[in-house]
Amino acid sequence: MTSFLLDDQIAAQPEAVRDALRRTEPPQLDPERPIVFTGIGTSLHACRVAAAWTAEITEGRLRPQALETHELALRDGIRAEHQIVVVSHRGTKRFPTALLDRAKKVGAASITVTGFGAADVAGDVVLRTCADETSMTHTVSYVTALAVLGRLIARLAGKRGEALTNALESAPDAQERTLAVAAPVRAAEQVCDREPVLVTGFGLDAITAQETALKIKEAAYVWSEGMSVEQALHGPPAAYDERRAAITITPAHDDGERTAQLRALLADVGVTALTCGQDDEDLPFAPVHSLARPLVAIIPLQRLSAEMARLRGTNPDKIRTDAEPWSSAMKRVRL
Repeated sequence: MTSFLLDDQIAAQPEAVRDALRRTEPPQLDPERPIVFTGIGTSLHACRVAAAWTAEITEGRLRPQALETHELALRDGIRAEHQIVVVSHRGTKRFPTALLDRAKKVGAASITVTGFGAADVAGDVVLRTCADETSMTHTVSYVTALAVLGRLIARLAGKRGEALTNALESAPDAQERTLAVAAPVRAAEQVCDREPVLVTGFGLDAITAQETALKIKEAAYVWSEGMSVEQALHGPPAAYDERRAAITITPAHDDGERTAQLRALLADVGVTALTCGQDDEDLPFAPVHSLARPLVAIIPLQRLSAEMARLRGTNPDKIRTDAEPWSSAMKRVRL
């Protein structure tokens, strides 16, 4: 059986999260000043989780923005009162660097959340996540970014942040229990030759769905799209048929029965569909506090992406940077 560096990175997540939680000493954000979490790709998904966590544990009193670094770096709008939290795997790419330079020029406070690899990273405060990943399909840097952001948000929220702290501290054990489940080979066999793959969720799980869709594209070279369950019921059903596949994440909270209704619709039109959740599911994960689900629910979906890659003969560690014409084409646009 083909093994990937991706497999090792997925397996490393529980200890990496424990380490990130243990060593992170976040600064105190000012709740009276606007907060912007910003990233690109997987890092942006982490930012969206962070913004959602902040709104939930402050009961809506604080509602930070989660914005794409590319656009924020190139458009006006950063002011001295802003607190900019930049999430980047390595912290050295063009647009995160440009954004941090702009923040410095206007006098905005900045925090960079990034890996150990880059020694000279801009930002008033630098919070480290993990060692640079060996696979280009990023996994451990995502969950450790969540751990670091969670510590930052918990301190911001004061007493209210204890619920998030406790949830995060329970995540590594739940990750280990999830990793102890057999690899989802059968699930991968059901969906690996269908395209696109729809992934849906409710609340925080909708962000997990978006991150999953990115992993499937990177690892298996299959087009996938992640969205909220409600969005999946408005317009997209016109494109559902027996050529497609879907993964629906069972919600942690009442979603007005919309996930159940989507599953029925998918069955009616012949879509091959898998379920992901805490109970008897195709892609199970260990029960965990709802706030910690982004760090745990993603694991069976990461493993599904790896199994799809094995079946399809793709390389998630290189994401086609080792083959033409993709190699040359991607080098021309990488910044």
